[in-house]
Amino acid sequence: MLEKEIKVYSGLKMLIVNLIMLVLSVVIGIAGIKGVIEGGAFLNVAEIILGCVLLVVWCVHLGGFFTLQPNTAAVLILFGEYKGTVKKDGWHFTNPFYTKKKLSLRSRNLNGEKLKVNDEMGNPIEIAAVIVWRVENTAQSFFDVENYAEYVKIQSESALRHLAGLYPYDITDEAKHLSLRGSADEVSEALRLELQERLAKAGVVVEEARLSHLAYAPEIAAAMLQRQQASAIIAARQMIVEGAVGMVEMALEKLSQKGVVDLDEERKAAMVSNLMVVLCGERSTQPVINTGTLHN
Repeated sequence: MLEKEIKVYSGLKMLIVNLIMLVLSVVIGIAGIKGVIEGGAFLNVAEIILGCVLLVVWCVHLGGFFTLQPNTAAVLILFGEYKGTVKKDGWHFTNPFYTKKKLSLRSRNLNGEKLKVNDEMGNPIEIAAVIVWRVENTAQSFFDVENYAEYVKIQSESALRHLAGLYPYDITDEAKHLSLRGSADEVSEALRLELQERLAKAGVVVEEARLSHLAYAPEIAAAMLQRQQASAIIAARQMIVEGAVGMVEMALEKLSQKGVVDLDEERKAAMVSNLMVVLCGERSTQPVINTGTLHN
């Protein structure tokens, strides 16, 4: 369905016309009744009929008045045929036989429920999203889907389930550059684009889509926490070892350049071992003072 705007009249101007019509119907009716009582001429009977007709028309016209608040639209239908949409706020008048169906054009929040799905690696996770959307095409929202609000909710859940299966929860391979946890902006934009494609049929515009909840499922949460802790410990150890090797290398080079002491290969190996223990150990080492010679 293509949306089209229809022209309506000012409610204030038509109110004046209706008041004039009401006054005329009363005046003509009273004059006719008075004439019938006095003489009963045919013209007086016609005046009574005309007054009644004007009164009926006035009553029917009352159904043509309607008001619209800002960011609200009215879909006008005449005997099952779509005639147009009114989006201008204010007090309006239109054909009284039009059926007026009002729709809100304001932005709405859809706070989705937590869904239990599998990520790209097959791990069960819990995920939820917040969707900000609004109606853009009133004809599509009203005629192309049964219930556009329910349609948005169901399609949002479907899109979120599909998206969760395209990305891993976290980056476990250097070849993977995107993850649900580490690439929130990219994942949110991908969700918004997919939702926009799905909801275009309902005349809905998706303004924003964000993940509101993301976690491993309870049955594997503990195991995944241990895995993350192990990965963090390994990464920290690698950094410590790299730094310790650099410090030992620098110490040996300085001692050799300044000629402070001349160490053979065996003494160098012992020194390297001691320094590595001191630099890489989790606890502080206790110093031991050598009171003998270098080789004792």
